[in-house]
Amino acid sequence: MSPLKITTRDATTGPVLEITGDLDHATAAELRDRLTALTLQPGQRLVLDLADMDFCDSSGLTVLIAARNLAHAAGADIALAAVPAHTLRVMSIVGLDQIFTLLPDRHAATEP
Repeated sequence: MSPLKITTRDATTGPVLEITGDLDHATAAELRDRLTALTLQPGQRLVLDLADMDFCDSSGLTVLIAARNLAHAAGADIALAAVPAHTLRVMSIVGLDQIFTLLPDRHAATEP
């Protein structure tokens, strides 16, 4: 079990949250709290950089969907960057790969 670490930084396109460790039942609320504290502007892109995420369960997927809903409610876009293969496989099985913009890395996600 890897502890969750969330690092927030600003890019020209909007906020970037770098997720490290396990996003699961025990830690999903922490990400949800961080997301609800963000102030998103219309036209911005919220990027969740998952390159260093070790594990994601159904609670983690649920908070990713909540992040999408928050972004869209603010008139913003959302992109998931560097989704690990094991998480991408599950997302593909349940169809979440169809509702998220998936980009290969954080640099592609933060280009205007």
